[in-house]
Amino acid sequence: MNLTIERVKLFNLNELPVLMGKETEINGVSIAVFRLSNGDVRAIGSRCPHTNGPLAEGIVAGEYVYCPLKDWKVSLLTGEVQPPDEGIVETYKTEVINGEVFILL
Repeated sequence: MNLTIERVKLFNLNELPVLMGKETEINGVSIAVFRLSNGDVRAIGSRCPHTNGPLAEGIVAGEYVYCPLKDWKVSLLTGEVQPPDEGIVETYKTEVINGEVFILL
């Protein structure tokens, strides 16, 4: 079994504002990328599992994003919707190398 990881450049870090999401598409998959106040970069599936709301347009607080349509709280670490709501979105590993943001697929 050959497991290869593909590193895809998304954009320069300075193009990703702190505490704001940016939506991008890779191989037909829409992904929301966030830069947290501590400098970490996180990437998750871009659509809320409840309303299909655009998570990249949500409000970021700590390590969570709130869906702009129904205010569901989604973890940027695990992709899990927080109780009492239920659901999960895909999470993706990211790297920042020399000021460039990459996603690992």
